[in-house]
Amino acid sequence: MQRREFITLLGGAAVAWPLAARAQRPESMRRIGVLNIGNETDPESKRRISAFVQRLQTLGWKEGANLVIDYRFAGDSSERIRLVVAELVKLKPDAIWTMGGLSLLQLKRATRTIPIVFIQLYDPVGSGFVASLAQPGGNITGFSLGEFSLGGKTLEVLKEMVPQLSRVAVLMNIEQPPHVAMWSTIRATAASIGLRLTAMDVQDPAEIERAIADFSREPNGGLIVLPGPATSANRELIIALAGRHHLPAAYAYPSYVKAGGLMSYGVDPTDQPPQAAAYIDRILKGVKPGDLPIQQPTKYGLVINLKTAKSLGLAIPESFLLRADDVIE
Repeated sequence: MQRREFITLLGGAAVAWPLAARAQRPESMRRIGVLNIGNETDPESKRRISAFVQRLQTLGWKEGANLVIDYRFAGDSSERIRLVVAELVKLKPDAIWTMGGLSLLQLKRATRTIPIVFIQLYDPVGSGFVASLAQPGGNITGFSLGEFSLGGKTLEVLKEMVPQLSRVAVLMNIEQPPHVAMWSTIRATAASIGLRLTAMDVQDPAEIERAIADFSREPNGGLIVLPGPATSANRELIIALAGRHHLPAAYAYPSYVKAGGLMSYGVDPTDQPPQAAAYIDRILKGVKPGDLPIQQPTKYGLVINLKTAKSLGLAIPESFLLRADDVIE
């Protein structure tokens, strides 16, 4: 029997991280792959997986009894994503759960037969991953974060919150089709409201620190941080740098704001792992992924960290605070 490591997830769910494929399994045993863009020690990764596994358990799927789960963690490396995608596809699981555009892009290139359920992805049709929302077709389905236009809307909200802004840098990854498309909508919005833009395609901590420091040398700057492996892995660093250089920053998820970021606008993706588990359950029971519609968000939320705003010297109008879905004191 091959060696297994056990990590206790938040919420009390114990999950095994196999280091290699198990040999053979009973016919009643099903296998799924989990490709996480974070790493094994990241609290957000643990929360996502815990919620996913707990939902599977309520649906009757239990590891070691009737289910094998192969976990892979990509960290912030594009090369690592390619390697773990190859590993998972070689195992021939019954389905794969993943998140984000970069991992889904590699999975799409690697297999057209293994069912894939994604979360945390913008505009899957516009990104070229599926044919339509109602009838995705092929082997991919999942849960969207919304349309590319959300990038432009985030810029508008940041400018409204900080009227003195004259220029904004966008932390992004040009390898991700959704990032390229969102950059286009942000650029169009910037032109309409008179803001100068800078694209920061930086991946490792040293690059991120250097780019933000250089950008902050001129006044009236701000940041938009697009979600992805690099920004997720360096979340605490980016938040700290934005504070150190007095840069108002807008993020995609409320978790960044709870960790000290200024604001987020968009979808709270915390409900998506359990929803993905429900889709995996249906696929394991015989439903084709191409027949499961892509689920679109029905609500976009504004979250503000008032303590961070005060540390940046920002006076947030009461009318703006009243629009927020959550204000962190």
